[in-house]
Amino acid sequence: MLSTRATLVLLIGMLTGIGAGILSAAGGVHLAQCVLYGIGAFGVSVPFVNQLVATPEKESAESAETESTS
Repeated sequence: MLSTRATLVLLIGMLTGIGAGILSAAGGVHLAQCVLYGIGAFGVSVPFVNQLVATPEKESAESAETESTS
């Protein structure tokens, strides 16, 4: 089973890939290229979204550091 965080990251990656494929198809690109564009967008977006969605441990550690320095 996947965690909620992993599911969210993969879902956003899939939506990005599907969106890139649809946009390239709307631009008149061949179907095979649309699929490749979608796969590329998925591959680029997953690590990016993974960095954006912070883990709860990182959030609590960062908030503890900012509270102690204030």
